[in-house]
Amino acid sequence: MAIKKGVSQKPRKSPTGNRKRLTPAKASRGPAAPEIPVPIDSAEISPLAELIRARGGAPIGAYREPLSGKPILLATLPLNALEPTPFQRDLSPTHTKRLADRIRQSGCFLDPLIVVPSADGGWWTPNGRHRLAAAKILGLRQVTVLVSPDESLSFRILALNTEKAHNLRDRSLEVIRMARELAARQPRAHECDFADQFEAPELITLGIIYAEDKRFSGGAYQPFLRKVDRFSERGLAASLSQRENWAARLSGIDAIVKNIIAELQRRGFQSPYLRHYVVARINPVRFHRAKKGDDKPPMPLPAALIRMAAAAKQFDTARVNPAEIALVAAVAE
Repeated sequence: MAIKKGVSQKPRKSPTGNRKRLTPAKASRGPAAPEIPVPIDSAEISPLAELIRARGGAPIGAYREPLSGKPILLATLPLNALEPTPFQRDLSPTHTKRLADRIRQSGCFLDPLIVVPSADGGWWTPNGRHRLAAAKILGLRQVTVLVSPDESLSFRILALNTEKAHNLRDRSLEVIRMARELAARQPRAHECDFADQFEAPELITLGIIYAEDKRFSGGAYQPFLRKVDRFSERGLAASLSQRENWAARLSGIDAIVKNIIAELQRRGFQSPYLRHYVVARINPVRFHRAKKGDDKPPMPLPAALIRMAAAAKQFDTARVNPAEIALVAAVAE
């Protein structure tokens, strides 16, 4: 078919659309192939192998992890020697049963658990809670594990787990449990030192509330907190104490919001997005748009909570427009 003169032909879009391209690193890093194997009887790994044997496990081999070059031991351990870290998200019985069924159907338990020594002399798995529970359902004697002598890995690896947790509540509970554990171990360490592990500062604040009330609707308040909550440079223990106060004030605001929602429902409003609508209306920073590269909050979190509480107390349900609630619902969807 002839192409008409003077009419420009738009190039076809690539299958990836406008996605950014992934750029491989220019320089290679990590150990070379001859440096990867580590003898089990070597000085850097043999003490770990002896601990495995003492707990009824079997060392299989060792190697250098390909990013950092640190030694990792491949082994098996009996189920009763393993525990999940105490700050992981709660176990899901439904997911565990489904996982056990899938493993049974495949006939193989192929994915090793990451394991580190715990402070009490046992073994923690920071990323295998459901696989460990599934192995118990299947009645396995031993499970394969990748053992690192670095106990702090149990905190750093949760940065990966929090991204994969099911929802905001699970992520927040993981983070607050981890923060409290670290505060007990390193009370003078600064909260901002653990920014990578905690992922986002609002997860700590929300986690404090979720630990007391698992039915809390944190998703309605997350946009507000994202704009004003920042990692503190104070000591972790002191920062958690401060966040306890912020969390209590936010819970108090939510109690007022619940009363507003009840009044709106009495007036005939039945949208499931009433809380999102009310919280958006009382959000003192809802119209703030940060400039590119500017991470400074529009106001301190304590001041924002004061203004939010005042707006909640002055909320006039008689001025609610159904069209506004419909807009909030559309945006939420």
